[in-house]
Amino acid sequence: MDWTQKPIDVISTGEILIDMIGQQMDCPLSETIEFQRFVGGSPANVAFNLNTLKSNVHFIGSIGQDGLGKYILSEFKSHNLAIKGLNQSSKLPTTLILVSKTSQTPDFIPYRGADTQINSNMFSKEILQQTKVFHTTCFALSKNPAQNSILKATKTAKTLGAELSIDLNYASQIWSDKTEAEVIIGEYLHLNPLLKISEDDVSRLLDASLSHQEIFNYFQSKHGVKRIYLTLGSQGVKYLDIHGKINHLPAQPIKEIKDVTGAGDAFWSGFLYGFTKKFDQEQCLKMALKLSAIKLQHVGGLSENLNLFLE
Repeated sequence: MDWTQKPIDVISTGEILIDMIGQQMDCPLSETIEFQRFVGGSPANVAFNLNTLKSNVHFIGSIGQDGLGKYILSEFKSHNLAIKGLNQSSKLPTTLILVSKTSQTPDFIPYRGADTQINSNMFSKEILQQTKVFHTTCFALSKNPAQNSILKATKTAKTLGAELSIDLNYASQIWSDKTEAEVIIGEYLHLNPLLKISEDDVSRLLDASLSHQEIFNYFQSKHGVKRIYLTLGSQGVKYLDIHGKINHLPAQPIKEIKDVTGAGDAFWSGFLYGFTKKFDQEQCLKMALKLSAIKLQHVGGLSENLNLFLE
């Protein structure tokens, strides 16, 4: 099947959880006394965003059979997002993360649970064959059975003609065994996915502060990745053009940052939306930056009214 004719735009798989976001701005978690509940997890955010953008997206993940899992199910139904890819674990609770509210990189405390319970039988050959882009995260690859199941599905999807995508959202709180992390991440990167990274991601993974040129060189020379998108917060994004030169696009101006949680997911949702529509690279990135700016000005999920974004 021709890639452009595949009916499923994106499979987004991995962590789905509850973000408990602090309500005191720029307050450390040790001093935060009020939290607000949101459905979270990077792949879940991408799925919700793409669904809002009217893309055909399938989410595959796992929640607990508990009150928080019930809340997630209700959110899927209210947003008309299919729940057939949701496993409901009877053994583990829904994963929960406490997140500080800040205009910078937020602090967080994870309480892992059912998000890890992604099994190989959740990825049918039929759905992988119909998919344009298969997307996941480092978080999702950090624990089994999700790790083995997603890697297996990734390789099958690649064989069946899908493009691959990964958000390298590495954090030691999620993946304490860095040696294992480097091996598994390397296994995925050698399949030459679309790679979204941030300066914080690289610093946490490599225990080093690299220049932007060194970051691009590292992923190109060590892993053979050719499509690298380095997000720079308020400074926008850097990327490789078709000639291998590093280019820069500035971020959109923002009047007030209300919440940074999920801004990177909004960015990547915009990029994948454009990518599946066969827009050129710069168009994809401009859409990504616009969607990220919209998210930064809202607490929680994106506004349901994104007509201005699509114009």
